Amino acid sequence: MTIQSQQIGASSPPLYSVRLIDRRTGQVHRVNGAPLLALSREPEAAAASLLEGRDPALWEARIEPLATRTHQ
Repeated sequence: MTIQSQQIGASSPPLYSVRLIDRRTGQVHRVNGAPLLALSREPEAAAASLLEGRDPALWEARIEPLATRTHQ
């Protein structure tokens, strides 16, 4: 995995939390006990990636904007 640093300014797109939800239970899907969560500035693409190969009758992706702070 590569993590690149970039300057985030006022013109940066907002950050979203994307979670995979099991429709049968209404709970967040967990892997080894940890909730499966993606952080993305392109939430539709992240949701599509999480749902790839899964039955849409059993799974949904929930997208929520993360709160942001502005520094002055």
